Amino acid sequence: MSTPAIPLLLAASEGEGEFHAPTVADFFPPAIFFEGTPFEFNRIMLVRVIAAVVLLTIFCLAARRARLVPGRFQNAVEMILDFVRNSIAVEVLGEVNGRKYFRLLATIFCTVLFMNITSVVPFLNIAGTSVIGLPIVLAAWTYVMYLGAGVKAQGVGGFLRSSLFPPGVPKVLYLLLTPIEFLQVFVLRPATLVIRLLANMVAGHLMLAICFTATSYFLFDSDGAMKLFGAGTFVAGAAFFFFEIFVAALQAYVFAILTAVYLNMSIEAEH
Repeated sequence: MSTPAIPLLLAASEGEGEFHAPTVADFFPPAIFFEGTPFEFNRIMLVRVIAAVVLLTIFCLAARRARLVPGRFQNAVEMILDFVRNSIAVEVLGEVNGRKYFRLLATIFCTVLFMNITSVVPFLNIAGTSVIGLPIVLAAWTYVMYLGAGVKAQGVGGFLRSSLFPPGVPKVLYLLLTPIEFLQVFVLRPATLVIRLLANMVAGHLMLAICFTATSYFLFDSDGAMKLFGAGTFVAGAAFFFFEIFVAALQAYVFAILTAVYLNMSIEAEH
């Protein structure tokens, strides 16, 4: 929605209809089941379950129907896996470690992609990653694997030494660098994974919702020439729709490649 339309939209909302802009309340829908319990189940949880079931179904069908000469369905699934293996796993970790961590990276990439893409699926219309719980779970998984790979490759002492005491630095500078490295390794890396994914999907949902809510308002509730603004907000919404698909795929790639980068940093004795 263009900036000049905002004052007109707000002014028109004082007329016979009212424009209700989307808010963060969209991300906290009422419970469907078990309200007020630790097992509360709402619309976003339902979206996550649907995305998980679809993802598992696709890969199970591809595995069961695998042929030496793949059809279009198998070919599409293999293209995703080849992309993760060649452009993320092997590219960052090398041939040996790339094969070792391929399953982890493929699972993270596909999970984030499918949970993100629900933001543009009709009747779902919100990303499963737009509430902080799932990004935290994915980041925690990455973080545990990162620490585990480092300890396994270097031992506890070697991992802490290479992480907190960068080689080739005058010892007096460790007084400054070690606290910074500690924050970076043990706080900022998992936190940035969560915040980057969450912020992008929240912003995408709000922009789409604003554009299409404004389109509905201009076309059905406004009067006269104000209806023309509905065409503008519809075009903006369509543009954001395709941009959101791009962002959904990009954030899946970023999450997976950062996971690979962190694993590589933990395995290498010097970085």
